[in-house]
Amino acid sequence: MKFEREHYIEKLISSKHNHLIKIVTGLRRVGKSYLLLNLYKQHLLDNGVDTSHIIEIQLDSFAHRKYRKAETLYEYVENITKQDTQMYYVMIDEVQMLESFVDVLNGFLHIDNLDVYVTGSNAKFLSSDIVTEFRGRGVQIHLQPLSFKEIKEMSDEETSSLWRNYIYYGGLPMVVIEKDKARKAEMLHELLKETYLSDIIDRNSVKNDAELEELFCILASNIGALINPNKLANTFVSEKKVKISHNTIKTYIDYFIDSFLIDKAVRYDIKGKKYIATPYKYYFADLGLRNALLNFRQVEPTHIMENIIYNHLIGKGYKVDVGCVTLYQKDDEGKTTRTTLEVDFVCNRGSERVYIQSAYSLPDEDKQKQEQRSLTLTNDSFTKIIITRDDIPTHTMPNGIIMMNVFDYLLN
Repeated sequence: MKFEREHYIEKLISSKHNHLIKIVTGLRRVGKSYLLLNLYKQHLLDNGVDTSHIIEIQLDSFAHRKYRKAETLYEYVENITKQDTQMYYVMIDEVQMLESFVDVLNGFLHIDNLDVYVTGSNAKFLSSDIVTEFRGRGVQIHLQPLSFKEIKEMSDEETSSLWRNYIYYGGLPMVVIEKDKARKAEMLHELLKETYLSDIIDRNSVKNDAELEELFCILASNIGALINPNKLANTFVSEKKVKISHNTIKTYIDYFIDSFLIDKAVRYDIKGKKYIATPYKYYFADLGLRNALLNFRQVEPTHIMENIIYNHLIGKGYKVDVGCVTLYQKDDEGKTTRTTLEVDFVCNRGSERVYIQSAYSLPDEDKQKQEQRSLTLTNDSFTKIIITRDDIPTHTMPNGIIMMNVFDYLLN
């Protein structure tokens, strides 16, 4: 099974020859090297680039270990590009293994006939590092695990069967390709312990790895729930009999975010047009890792569908917030009551805005009205969609809200 990752190839193509460093980021084992050194390289070859004008450097290989030295690599690339004035393409895999890599990459920008592409391991080459080191000189192309649509396009299996596997085992390519379900689970457990958590512990010199893992489990148990570091600190004291400060919890959560394991959604007051500081919601980049962390004991389809929709929106280039709408009403005694209703996702992309509600099931009219209520209270004309697992045709309600099945939404 070969995944084409067309969405990301298009991003690389659109960034070609833009005089910026193309930085491919993402979880380890998500397929960054394959995207660049196989798929994108093939695109260049198919479009007339000669193999002699593609410079591949795999710094984690023994054969290329000498290029880990800054001067050696720079001179090697510079000498090749001096041979003629045609465009050259340098692809450096695991660039964090290159000494003084920031200086070298910035130096490459001064070579007019050189287009620069790199991948970096999240252990030492995180999103926050990229923002700091390459502001204005690089473009980040973030590679996500395989989407449900990508898997469906490469499989003849029934959609509902693929969905069951996807919500259990996620979208890491090596896990998707594996047919044996027991082996899938083993792989996810191994990746968690031996790659992702060990990376965080080693990089940040975490002394209490048990607390770190326990916090990760708590986040995994609460996808789509509002989470406050202060309340989490109290939970550790009351349930785990462990004292851990809210600052330490916040730091640990930042480690998970920087490693691309989770993403944070901020609350947004739709009518007040302002952000609310805390609490936040956290979603997992790969649900297979989330489920393995909990030993596959809490595979709740409601919250998992919400997480999948969130990842889909991020992959589409939306900035996604959690929406809040405040409703004021008079009670029986004439007193004003205040109720805050939630819009699952406020999605912005340029001037476009879409409101989305994830409702796994809509069994009756009361539930339908409940899910529509916060959307109607926004009192604006932006697109509003309710996505459900129910087998319904896509249709628009009299109030303008679009009702849609999750497969129709994810696969179109």
